[in-house]
Amino acid sequence: MLNQLQLFRNIGQFDAVASNLRLSRLTLVYAENGRGKTTLAAVLRSLGSGDPLAIAERRRLGAAHPPHVVLDCTGGPPPAIFQNGAWNRSFPDVAVFDDHFVDTNVCSGLAVAPGHRQNLHELILGSQGVALNRALQEQIARIEAHNAALRAKADAIPALARGQLSVDAFSALPDRPDFDRAIEAAERALAAARQQDAVRGRRAFDPLTLPGFDVAAIEQVLAAGLPELDAAAAARVQEHLESIGRNGEAWVADGMGRIRREGDPCPFCAQDLGHSPVIGHYRTYFGEAYGGLKQQVATTLAEVSRQHGADSFTGFERQVRVLVEARQFWSQFCEVPHVTLDTAAVAAARRRALDEVEAALRAKQAAPLEPLELSAEARAAIEAYEAAREAAAGVDRNLREANRAIALVKEQAAVANVAALTADHASLVAAKARHGAAIVSLCADYLAEKAAKAASEEARDAARTALETYRQGVFPSYQDAINTYLGRFNAGFRLGRVASSNTRAGSSCTYDVLINNAAIPIGGGDAAAGQPSFRTALSAGDRNTLGLAFFFASLDQDPRLADKIVVIDDPISSLDEHRALATVNEIRRLAQRAGQVIVLSHNKPFLCRLWEGADTTARAALAVVRDGTGSTISVWDVHADCISEHDRRNRLFREYLETATANAREVATSLRFHLEGFLRVACPEHFPPGTLLGRFRDVCQQRVGSAGQILDAADIEELRELTEYANLFHHETNAAYQTAHINDGELNNFVRRTLAFTRR
Repeated sequence: MLNQLQLFRNIGQFDAVASNLRLSRLTLVYAENGRGKTTLAAVLRSLGSGDPLAIAERRRLGAAHPPHVVLDCTGGPPPAIFQNGAWNRSFPDVAVFDDHFVDTNVCSGLAVAPGHRQNLHELILGSQGVALNRALQEQIARIEAHNAALRAKADAIPALARGQLSVDAFSALPDRPDFDRAIEAAERALAAARQQDAVRGRRAFDPLTLPGFDVAAIEQVLAAGLPELDAAAAARVQEHLESIGRNGEAWVADGMGRIRREGDPCPFCAQDLGHSPVIGHYRTYFGEAYGGLKQQVATTLAEVSRQHGADSFTGFERQVRVLVEARQFWSQFCEVPHVTLDTAAVAAARRRALDEVEAALRAKQAAPLEPLELSAEARAAIEAYEAAREAAAGVDRNLREANRAIALVKEQAAVANVAALTADHASLVAAKARHGAAIVSLCADYLAEKAAKAASEEARDAARTALETYRQGVFPSYQDAINTYLGRFNAGFRLGRVASSNTRAGSSCTYDVLINNAAIPIGGGDAAAGQPSFRTALSAGDRNTLGLAFFFASLDQDPRLADKIVVIDDPISSLDEHRALATVNEIRRLAQRAGQVIVLSHNKPFLCRLWEGADTTARAALAVVRDGTGSTISVWDVHADCISEHDRRNRLFREYLETATANAREVATSLRFHLEGFLRVACPEHFPPGTLLGRFRDVCQQRVGSAGQILDAADIEELRELTEYANLFHHETNAAYQTAHINDGELNNFVRRTLAFTRR
């Protein structure tokens, strides 16, 4: 409960107001407009919310120091103190109805914005529902924070490393120990797919052949001789041939070929050869066996020269060159061994071996009958060549093994999908980058944040379920409560379909305004041009009534109402007489249930009605009045003001006529108000609040003599003259009304005529 307004300094109209005035369970505060009534409501609203803005924005203009407020209320000592921009303690059990309440929960001017519906949603939920909704909003805010963190962590992962992959897909790529080998295989498969025609048309490795030396056959030829020719005869033939000179053997062999039959003479000298001591040896030496031996040596020499000659070795080098080129091609697509063969070394070894073998065979040619054998140098050369030949055979075996891989490449390339292989390769490259030292921690952070978001989403869903369950019970009963109050206020509309909805910005309330059973939705969008809407369907009084209904209905939902300080600022603004009376009745009921009710208004009759029906032991009345250039707070004598203003002016006029002691200027300025008050009662349907006297006279003039006549011609003329005089002392019709000259006799005349007119 609020006990005292002890200090108001440097806020609004209050310069330095210290007070020891006591408040009661029902406290009425009267203040003219602009005196500080709304400031008091704002201070109490700030006390309840703890928000300093409501006070800070009302800092007294020109004040050297910031606002300072001291309130004696429950929960102290110390009192609640606002100083240096903050309260020393909170007092949450305060509910305030004022323009801020309407502007926050109902509408701003003529518009219902999303923020109004969100605030109304919290108002309907009450403290328990607000706690559930706050828990939901905290999870939603947490998810938004996760989203912001995820965006930052995602941006930290280099886009170049991700390629075409999303951050989620990139972070989910698995690790593997053989990235380099797998990427290389993928690159080869992709390269083969892109060169399908070349792969299909290219042959695998051809055999690499390098002939060897048939050492056994060569040695056999070298060791061959003529068994039928004894050594003495052969020696003699050789001796004779040597005596002939160069090419002697060939010359003799040619000659022997010219002796066709035995007994033929010498083809050179024509002598008889029958008694020649060497002719018989010649016949054996140059016979068929001898020729065969020589032919065998010559053939072996020729074959060795052919197999290992220049053309043969050029062919081998060409083979190696083709293999190297083929390896360069196939190594793009599969594992192919290097062709590590030193052809120059092979050629040198081959040349040495060939030279040694040819030398041995030529020596045999020179002496066919002499058994020969390969020299140690020849055998060493052949062995060196055989070693080079074995190295070439090893290369050949490796290449033949690679032919299996090449066959698989050809098979796969024939049916390959370039797009799929490209994607596989990109995925492997991205996976390697994802698990690289520079990025693996970034992805780990992202995945951890994503997991945290998933946990928050689970908590959000649970909070939403709890709130939804609560709302299903609260909203229907709140709709009934609102419509009950609207009925008591005699409003011409009701609410339908009061429900909650979830948006990205948070939960909000939607409802229909029902007028003549036609629904005007108050939802997320504006009504189409030319269609009824909240803006056009509800008057200012209707909007204020709706705000009051929302406020009272929310109090009904509050389980702590018995502990609440309820502050109501100008609740009957724009309300007609019936709704003002209904408001009085509702405030009286509220005062029986709430911990404390404080009503602020500039309407004395309204406050007087509340005062007259209140418990005399639990009521207090204060007034905010002018004090120099500011305002102060004092006790209000309600009884003195319970007399109607019309009665007060009537008494003022009579005292003036009887004693002439009344303030003449106050009498003059009251004339117009007295006329307007009389017409509002005498002609309520034609002179409602806000009607101008001139416009009223025009309507009366138009209806003279008709069935709807309001005043006759004489009364209209009298009203015109009275108004013309009264306007001299009215602020709206004469800027210098405060200094207008007053003639006592003239004023006396118009006072009498005014009293006479208002008795009719």
